[in-house]
Amino acid sequence: MSLHLVELPLSLRALHLWAGARKPGSFDEGSTLHHLLGETFGPAVLQPFRLMVAPRAQHGTIYAYARLDAEALRQQALTSLMPGHAEVIALDRLRSLPRPAYHWAAGQRLGFDLRLRPVVRLASALTGRNENGVEVSFRKGAEIDAFLSSALRGKENSREKVYVDWLAERLTPAASLDLAATRLASFQRLRIQRDRKRLDGPDAVLHGTLTISDPAAFADLLARGVGRHRSYGYGMILLRPAQRMP
Repeated sequence: MSLHLVELPLSLRALHLWAGARKPGSFDEGSTLHHLLGETFGPAVLQPFRLMVAPRAQHGTIYAYARLDAEALRQQALTSLMPGHAEVIALDRLRSLPRPAYHWAAGQRLGFDLRLRPVVRLASALTGRNENGVEVSFRKGAEIDAFLSSALRGKENSREKVYVDWLAERLTPAASLDLAATRLASFQRLRIQRDRKRLDGPDAVLHGTLTISDPAAFADLLARGVGRHRSYGYGMILLRPAQRMP
């Protein structure tokens, strides 16, 4: 079944009102969108996804990959659409473009824009001082920032290098990363809500260029997404024209 790139406009004000009516006093963007899209189109139908919002804008756009095209998604949503959902999303403006596997070829260079939560799960307990000099301790199995994990192990790498290396590892074997043409575009620490737990961690955007190694694996990678929390707005590879070769 072919993959489709989906574009769905939404009202940010309506999104906040919808979330507030369900859970007053608390708003988690990723969790809210996870529930909104799941209730509208079905669980994991639009996944991975990414919300893009211009500065000071009142509306945003969700981009996602789906196995259904725009018309099929619209018809699927209309069978169970609730008035609250309809106030948030502009279903009549839902659009899509096919992204079939035959678009990709070995050696093909593509640019990308990728929002990530670059975290690792610890294979063993880890203790040390964080970047602020504070003593921290984590149990086996804890999910922590990949940069913090590297620092606690005494590796003197920049945050950008750690995140770029983290991504390169997860693109293999589908694609290789052009390290010279990939950079950390933005970073913040963000506390998210997952299963009644509050998790503090990295929220990063990487811009760069990759080269496809295995077209079939690359098609699967687009559909699957990169890293953890892919059903909450992370890990969607938005493709761009490749950057110029140095």
